[in-house]
Amino acid sequence: MNKKKLMALAASAVMVVSLSTAMTATANAADWGGKNCYQEGEIKSVNGATNTCAMTAKGLVYTPTRKLSGSLTVVCGATEAWCGAMTGAFTKLTGVSTKFVRLSSGETVARLEAAKANPEFDVWHGGPADGFGVARIGGLIEKYASPTRNLIPKKYQDDDGFWTGVYVGALGFCTNTKEIKRLGLKVPTSWAELQNPKLVKNISSAHPSTSGTAFTTLWTQVTRLGSEAAGLEYMTGMHKNILQYTKSGVGPVAIVGRGEAAVGLVFSHDCVAGAEQGLPLKVSFPSEGTGYEIGGVALVKGSKNPDAAKAYVDFALSRDAQNLGPKVAAYQVLTNPKTKIDKRMVKLNTLTVVAYDFDKAAAAKKALTAKFDATIAVAPKS
Repeated sequence: MNKKKLMALAASAVMVVSLSTAMTATANAADWGGKNCYQEGEIKSVNGATNTCAMTAKGLVYTPTRKLSGSLTVVCGATEAWCGAMTGAFTKLTGVSTKFVRLSSGETVARLEAAKANPEFDVWHGGPADGFGVARIGGLIEKYASPTRNLIPKKYQDDDGFWTGVYVGALGFCTNTKEIKRLGLKVPTSWAELQNPKLVKNISSAHPSTSGTAFTTLWTQVTRLGSEAAGLEYMTGMHKNILQYTKSGVGPVAIVGRGEAAVGLVFSHDCVAGAEQGLPLKVSFPSEGTGYEIGGVALVKGSKNPDAAKAYVDFALSRDAQNLGPKVAAYQVLTNPKTKIDKRMVKLNTLTVVAYDFDKAAAAKKALTAKFDATIAVAPKS
């Protein structure tokens, strides 16, 4: 055999060996199921083959491999930047084309109900837990016990596994320091101050029927005052001071920031983000006690891509995903104890909070918001 043929055969053999080695390496790299891992909640994904590091009787091992493909649609209840960061990172990690639709809590439940027979979303990510409770009652979300759920404190979980908390936010007052001074008032530190006649048409709040933030305001009054009647009475007294009811809970930040109103009722992290943008805003909290949200994540019932949806839920609970928040000016307190603490996050243990019952709030929400619509929202403000 001449020299040229020998060289060609040798090159061919090397190529076959190289291809075989590469194929074996790729297969091995993608097949992590059952192998040891070292960071609970970590997600590994190679060419769509995805595993989650979970605690088992044998210690930390990767869950069985999910072969992910196709696309995913997330209905998202936080800021546009936060929603984009989360879905973008999941796409980059897994290769699953993931988009989001930003809706408030009330809008989300309405859309899920309207498309119950043919769901348009796969995952609900972000928004207060009482909204998730309403969705559970309506059969719009389903159980999924993510392996990462074990890391999340029980107080931030639905007991039956329908939703799990990804962040916590405290309800507060967001005040335009220039406007409040112009009115001859100080930054409010009590619910009672919001009924001051000097604040007529100078408070901005979202509407409880559409916004989880605003329903948190309403349920906070019910809780601290002891009854639905007392809570509605307080909201009636504050109604004359409301400039307008926005659809989304974050809406008052921009209104107050522009000086169109002096005080906004928002989750405090949204006000902090507004202040970082240079708006003359200051956060304060009511001395009588305030409510809070647990922002959740859940699998939509009837998801068209359930494997990818479950992988997204795993991702949303992971340390790496939650740590994305502060990078896009989202300063909610994070539920995964392995995440980083940012100094701009509210210190929950310094606040007086009401005994907020999320299950009870969810059960009461439909009837209570209907009463608000029928009696308060339509009342004249003068």
